[in-house]
Order: sequence, then structure tokens, then C-alpha cells
Amino acid sequence: MVRSRHTRFPLLLVVILVLTSALAGCGSPRANARDTQGPIQVVATVGQLADIAQIVGGDHAQVTGLMGAGVDPHLYVATEGDVDLLQNADIIFYNGLFLEAQLDQILRQLAERKTVTAVGETIDRSLLLPWAGHENQFDPHIWFDVTLWMKAVEAVRDTYAQFDPDHAADYKANADAYLKELEALHAYVQEQAQRVPQAQRVLITAHDAFHYFGRAYGFDVRGLQGISTATEASTADVRDLANFIVAHKIPAIFIESSVPVRNVEALQAAVRAQGFDVTIGGSLFSDAMGNPGTPEGTYIGMVRHNIDTIVGALLGEQP
Repeated sequence: MVRSRHTRFPLLLVVILVLTSALAGCGSPRANARDTQGPIQVVATVGQLADIAQIVGGDHAQVTGLMGAGVDPHLYVATEGDVDLLQNADIIFYNGLFLEAQLDQILRQLAERKTVTAVGETIDRSLLLPWAGHENQFDPHIWFDVTLWMKAVEAVRDTYAQFDPDHAADYKANADAYLKELEALHAYVQEQAQRVPQAQRVLITAHDAFHYFGRAYGFDVRGLQGISTATEASTADVRDLANFIVAHKIPAIFIESSVPVRNVEALQAAVRAQGFDVTIGGSLFSDAMGNPGTPEGTYIGMVRHNIDTIVGALLGEQP
């Protein structure tokens, strides 16, 4: 189940104070193992993680996602209702690496009292990309490299097995089966990317979410906004990127499902003002997956949609 909400910044302080008070009043030690019957109650922040948590947890887990389709995790602020969900969860999975910036303090407080896993922070730092301008911080968009996201699956598997060792074999079997699917997905993305000549592999999007994708699959990636959508693109950013598009005759740029389109449309207008026509090649799923019940509402479907959209637009194959 995915709960979609609007971000509400004024509530952040209230939620933190409520959680802090509740945690301070709880003297029980941190829960490291299962001590109740019935499905494990799991909360995952972003849809990509909720997808893993449900697949690996199988029948042993009931998973709730905080953020639905089109929700920006960089800006998402917990509501009053989220407090109960997080407090009552047996396990919480979140990406970490400051993706869920407005929830970071809440989640770290909860980790002192219950099982909370920041999957991105379990990955060896040598495999992570730096966050430019932020010392000792890393790009959180790890799911764009399928091989890195496979490590997230392993982190979820290990968390379940530690919490509920009686069913560790089930979690391993579920994870192994899913990892094989992700191996095939990685091969598919590589194959599709290689259809585009190296000189044409330039991906321009609304914000800098795709650098892991670029590293893994050989694309030059450029975004109008920074790694976090909390940063705003300046007039100079738009002008410089427009000049690059015109100079390199880039055929297509892309919008993102969880980011407003206005900046990309402004970029397109700036390019056209120079006498070059760049198309909007389609909408990519960046920080959020598609609607539940659709192919793009799964991680595998999201990734396949993105690579098919990118390759089709850059090769001029889209209708």
C-alpha cells in the first residue's frame, strides 16, 4: 500500500517534537528481533524500497510506502498520520544519504528504538558518487545503477533475516529470485544503451538524479537543478545548458514525473530562441515510481520505461 501526500513544511517541527517526546517516554530497549505474531509491519519511504520490501518479505511482511507516485522525497515532510505509522512499524526502510532530507532527523531518532535500515548507507562508500559542494556527502540516487540497487536488495534481505531468523530461508529465496530478475534488467539496460552511438549518449533532465545511470551505462548526464530539487536553477544555468544543447545538437531533453516541468520548458524555449529545435523526449521516473498497478509502478518497470524512453528519443524512434 502506498500513501501519497503533499509536502507540508510547517509540520516538520511539530512532528519532530511529537516523536522526540514519545521516544523519550519509552524506556524499552531497541527491538532487534521479532516478538509478535502476524505479518511484520514494515514502512518504506520511497516506492522503490517498498517494492523490494514487499518482494523480499513476501507473505511474512505487510508493507506501507510513505511516498506515492510523483512525490519528491527531497522535499517530503512527515504529517501527523506518519507519526503513528513510523512508531508502530516493526521495521523501517529508507534510502538515506540525505535523500529524505526532511525526515532524516526523525528516522535517526527512531533507529535508537527499533529496526531502521538506511539501505544506501550500507553500500561501500567507494562505490558511491560524491555530492558536489557537500563535503562527506554522496549522491543518494543509487537505484539508477541496477547493480547498486541489487545491494539494496541484499540489505533488505539481511534486515529481515536478523529481525525474523525463523524465516531467514524464505527471505533468502525471495531475494535470490529477485536478484536474478535484476541481473536480467541490468543486461537489458546495457543492451539498449549500446544502441545509441557513444557521441549521442547525452542525457539532459530536470535535476541531477541520473549520474549513477550515466556512470553505469555510458551517458554524459546533465541536469538543470542540483542533486537535490531543493536547489533552484538560475538564469545562468538555463543559458549555459541551452548553449551546450545548441553546440552539440542534442535532439531531446527530458522531464521527470516528480519534478515540475517549468524549468525544462524554459530550457527548451531558450534553445529555440537560438534557432535550434530540441524536443521534450518524454517523462522519466526519477525520484518516484509510477502509479500502483501499472508496469512503471514497479522498480523493474520504471527502469525499463526510462531506458526505452531515453533511447527512443535520442534515436528519433518515438512517434
